Amino acid sequence: MTTTGLTDEQFAEFTNEGYLVVRNFFDPVADLDPIIHEYEGVLDRLAKELFAKGEIKSTHAEKDFSERLIHVSQESGRVLAQHFDFSLPQKNIKADTPIWNGPAVFNALRHPRILDAIESLIGPEIYSNPVQHARLKLPEKRGIADEVGQLVQGATPWHQDNGVVLPEADETDMITVWFSLWDAPIESGCLELIPRSYQEGLVTHCPLGPAGAGIPAKLIDKKRAILLPMKRGDVLFLHRRTCHGSLSNVSDRVRWSFDLRYNPIGQDTGRKAFPGFVARSRANPASELHDATQWAQSWLDTRHKIASAAEETFFNRWSDKAEVCA
Repeated sequence: MTTTGLTDEQFAEFTNEGYLVVRNFFDPVADLDPIIHEYEGVLDRLAKELFAKGEIKSTHAEKDFSERLIHVSQESGRVLAQHFDFSLPQKNIKADTPIWNGPAVFNALRHPRILDAIESLIGPEIYSNPVQHARLKLPEKRGIADEVGQLVQGATPWHQDNGVVLPEADETDMITVWFSLWDAPIESGCLELIPRSYQEGLVTHCPLGPAGAGIPAKLIDKKRAILLPMKRGDVLFLHRRTCHGSLSNVSDRVRWSFDLRYNPIGQDTGRKAFPGFVARSRANPASELHDATQWAQSWLDTRHKIASAAEETFFNRWSDKAEVCA
């Protein structure tokens, strides 16, 4: 197969294994540093806001991003992840639910190399799926627990990305693009996955409280799992049904990653209430979105609409009544 972004060998590896790691995919300075700089501004504004409210005694401005986030989180006693995310949560969306949709994030979503690779996998009519996240996981020993003492940002349970969208997207050809803003070694809570597991179809997930939904441990063959420590600049492409999760972050540093998703234009995103956009269209280039401000406004409009609705919007399809959840 001739591809524009991936080699024939890379395409075959993705098709066979259900995942593909491309080393040195990004130029870390040119591609990732602008995102880091933008988020430094987000954290600075948040720290100043919490300081003004008396929730913290210092803005910790002298610390680097990781240490500053840890200290602000610990001192405020709050999980601040949603302030940095560029998607809304699955439930409890309010008029003031934090969200960050800055231009550096938008540029990442439309990065030409990403779109070239995605075009290799699903064709040239590419939609940016709104099930997307920035994940800043605090070290577990310095993390924040909920009211019952459960760590909020611990290890990510085993799951399939197909399992976190609604059933209407089960046949959507959705590709996940995962990358870390900093190195993601094993001790920081790197990803783990089961090669070729996508071939076994969608597995039943169970509700797991703050962790969302996940596959019960008894349905996972851990002997087949592999670890995927990654360097800054590496990128993982993941099939929607590949079983994966992450280890605990036992380092002293925040593990910071993005997961982006794409599907062919016209296929269901699995969260119709959230705004996606045409990232690339060879057939109709005029339909592509190039305006970061318009993209950001679409999320603010969506937040207002959902918060104002009479009924709560909820995106978790799974029930704890399933036999495997007992």
